[in-house]
Amino acid sequence: MGKNKQPEVNEDGSPVIKERKRWLFFGLPLTFTKYVLTSKSLQLNRGFFTTTEDDLLLFRVMDVSVRRSLFQKMAGLGTLTIQSSDKTNPRLVIKNIKHIHQFKQALDERVEKERLRMRFRTGEYMGDLDGDDSVLDDGDNN
Repeated sequence: MGKNKQPEVNEDGSPVIKERKRWLFFGLPLTFTKYVLTSKSLQLNRGFFTTTEDDLLLFRVMDVSVRRSLFQKMAGLGTLTIQSSDKTNPRLVIKNIKHIHQFKQALDERVEKERLRMRFRTGEYMGDLDGDDSVLDDGDNN
């Protein structure tokens, strides 16, 4: 008899999405880095002998971008870059994962849902035109 394994789901009923970092050549998942997207966080699991587990809370995500080189396109892979306000991973680069556009779309949707749930809103940070990002003026402009 074969096992009938049920897919993992979040509290809200959405599926848990799992991806692996892959080798660029042939797109084989022969690395020990896994990414798990839940409804509240992106979990990073790295290592074989010594493992590191880290969470990036979704409401902290500020920007997500996709990059695909020619070789990545040929192998059906892509790189996702996430800018966040997380202390451990302010710029997280997820290299060589399959289904990159579906993963990004699911991440974007869950980030928005988590922000609405937490009633969290991020604003744009802009400096002045001179490149000086200081907010306070010391009054020495005479």
